[in-house]
Amino acid sequence: MIVSPLWRGKSYAVLGLARSGAATVRALLAGGAAVTAWDSDATRRNQILPGTGRGTASLLQAGGGGGAPHSAPLAEAPLHPSPEEVKGPPPRAGEDLTFADPETIDLAGFDALVVSPGVPLNRHPVAATARAAGVSIIGDIELFAQARPALPPHKVVGVTGTNGKSTTVSLIDHILQTAGVPSRLGGNIGLPILEQAPLPEGGVYVLELSSYQIDLTQNLDCDVAVLLNITPDHLDRYDGFDAYAASKARLFAMQSAAHAAIIGIGDTPSAQIARGLSARGEHLTKIAPGVCMDQSRWPSLQGPHNAQNALAAIAVAQALGVPEAAIDAALQSFVGLAHRMERVRVLRGVSYVNDSKATNPESTAPALAAFGRIHWILGGKAKADDLDACAPHFGHVVRAYTIGQAGPRFAEILQGRVPVEQSGDLATAVAAAARGAQPGDSVLLSPACASFDQFRDFEDRGEQFRRAVAQLA
Repeated sequence: MIVSPLWRGKSYAVLGLARSGAATVRALLAGGAAVTAWDSDATRRNQILPGTGRGTASLLQAGGGGGAPHSAPLAEAPLHPSPEEVKGPPPRAGEDLTFADPETIDLAGFDALVVSPGVPLNRHPVAATARAAGVSIIGDIELFAQARPALPPHKVVGVTGTNGKSTTVSLIDHILQTAGVPSRLGGNIGLPILEQAPLPEGGVYVLELSSYQIDLTQNLDCDVAVLLNITPDHLDRYDGFDAYAASKARLFAMQSAAHAAIIGIGDTPSAQIARGLSARGEHLTKIAPGVCMDQSRWPSLQGPHNAQNALAAIAVAQALGVPEAAIDAALQSFVGLAHRMERVRVLRGVSYVNDSKATNPESTAPALAAFGRIHWILGGKAKADDLDACAPHFGHVVRAYTIGQAGPRFAEILQGRVPVEQSGDLATAVAAAARGAQPGDSVLLSPACASFDQFRDFEDRGEQFRRAVAQLA
């Protein structure tokens, strides 16, 4: 676990107790801080107790956390304590972990409000509550930045971008491991960095950073910072596309000018950010689109988008001084990630590819470009009302099968451009595609949509695709 001596004696409110939030609570407690935590899901509140190592947890009662432990199960505890129960200072370090909704308590006196990246600060009332109390709003990546001076000497690689982040950080980590460099993955890839064991001297922390995480970070000075691309996404969280792009650019604003910046310049916003960093000279590397590369020896890095991901990872490795031989070996042995152009089966000459992570048209387009004859399964909860980003590759589509809420709209868009049928659900689409596919074809799940209309998340969608394909005879 990564902790900082700076936290000792301080008080933090933590909102959101999923993976990163739970790890944050445990790290803060281990660092000697007092924590008032909350999640609207009672199950998550209950689950955070094992392993905290800080005695009995209590529901925040009179005195802002200084009351006696609550005897009832947390699931039965009131969601909103009365105003009379929440007056007073925050808990002191050394007191039990307390639970209270930060919307209902006086945040004055807390050192920070730590929120999970999923909390929409542009519309969640807790943001105004914290600002009114003069309390900074941060995330777990900022806490990691605070902990860095106490860690053995190391370097940090931060990777952001709309698409390709997970593949790129995983490839960077694989290159470092191949070269014998101690490394640790963390961040948006689903591995909370605070719960990772500290690396020995000379290690490299490789962080996947979403715009939400960057928004909650103030002092992360990456030794190598990477921006892959910027395309419209998450616009419900920002005041327009320019604000979303500005969030990505903050990764470089936090960085020392002498540290390495690597930027893909295949889109206008990213190219503008690169131009703004031109004074860095040799410390700035630009990755141009359409670079001709021999990817034939990299079985898990096919398609033009993976060429960019590979170039970014190579540039990072070179900036860190990794030998070229280790880089070459790692590119060949990299096995790729689940749900990202993952070949799950070849049946009677037909390849079945799980690209469930493609949750917008821009991330689906590279998959369409990577294969010849495609039976394309798409649809879900749409993030965009068009498929314009995919249109240049419609010639690869033998037939499309639409599912979910966006199914009728996408079928309408595709009508007259590619053969299309409305399958409605994933199992129906897989069965129909299997009937129509010929040897040499690919059945591709690349939905260009979020999954939340019919599935728990993109991983659930990908797993259901795998099961449907496995049942084909």
